[in-house]
Amino acid sequence: MKPIISITMGDPAGIGPEIVAKALSQPIVYEICHPIIIGDSTVMEMGIRVAKLGLRINSIERLEEARFLFGTMDVLDLHNVDVESLVLGKPQAMGGKASVEYVTKAVELAMEGKVQAIVTAPISKEAIRMAGLPYTGHTELLAHLTGVKSVAMMLVTGSLRVVHVTTHVPLSQVPDRIKMQRVLEVMMLTDEAMKALGIQKPRIAVAGLNPHAGEGGLFGREELEEIVPAIEEGRRLGLEVSGPFPPDTIFARAAGGGFDAVIAMYHDQGHIAVKLLGFQWDEKKKGWTRISGVNVTLGLPFVRTSVDHGTAYGKAGRREGTADPGSLLEAIQLAAKLATGRFSEMGRI
Repeated sequence: MKPIISITMGDPAGIGPEIVAKALSQPIVYEICHPIIIGDSTVMEMGIRVAKLGLRINSIERLEEARFLFGTMDVLDLHNVDVESLVLGKPQAMGGKASVEYVTKAVELAMEGKVQAIVTAPISKEAIRMAGLPYTGHTELLAHLTGVKSVAMMLVTGSLRVVHVTTHVPLSQVPDRIKMQRVLEVMMLTDEAMKALGIQKPRIAVAGLNPHAGEGGLFGREELEEIVPAIEEGRRLGLEVSGPFPPDTIFARAAGGGFDAVIAMYHDQGHIAVKLLGFQWDEKKKGWTRISGVNVTLGLPFVRTSVDHGTAYGKAGRREGTADPGSLLEAIQLAAKLATGRFSEMGRI
């Protein structure tokens, strides 16, 4: 049975509508799931025009009205965008508010069991702040909406999977947040996620926080006082976890097949490794020729994946139709895989 997957449109002024249209123009999406877009029908029509596609829209008010037919996108229309005042390529309070409402509706449907997974197009932290809302990103918003206290961000590109202990916090605050219990929680969430992907005995590597993983306390004591005790407790609980490893080598080792997942201590430590492998820049064309990678939120009561890039306001504002839907397609495919196996004995995602 195919899972029903809600795809949030993202910031209406960004590339979300364009890449959603492009992704749903691919037959593979309808072969693996029943997709429904949560957004604004008029904005999605703009996305279709920018993408130069011949898709049709079935604008609906209730999920039960969806047809799930290739060539016709089902859009659960929240009617929350004034298209005449919308400026593509710029953050606006209206867009920030609308993008949060799309996620809120998707969570409502997931919590009711009406959809089996959520896939999110990019939102803008700046636009959300302009709307007067307190969220710093999807992960924080989803945790708030579900009441879940322990979540983690996992990035996936190719064979590399990276889960973060901390995410959207100033670098100066990271050391204070590297605590034994938090590191252990992330290990447990990582183990569950890997098993949901079909890896029966996940090999988890833990990166150190400091250069050379602290060098026995010479460059910092977080490894000795917090990270090593977490690893020891994880092993006692039956996890196949190793480390802490020097951060400058462990990601390459994992990408080469040495581990199934790496736990990173902070945002850029993990993101740089993933995006170095998944993104490709062409200096002659002055643009990205490849944007690959998926963001997965671990610890939620439902499956949630997302693109691993932002709103790309510059591309949206030019209306060139050149935005790459690759990351969104990967996110949909991974969501379908996770949702299909979610009700097995592998546990929550």
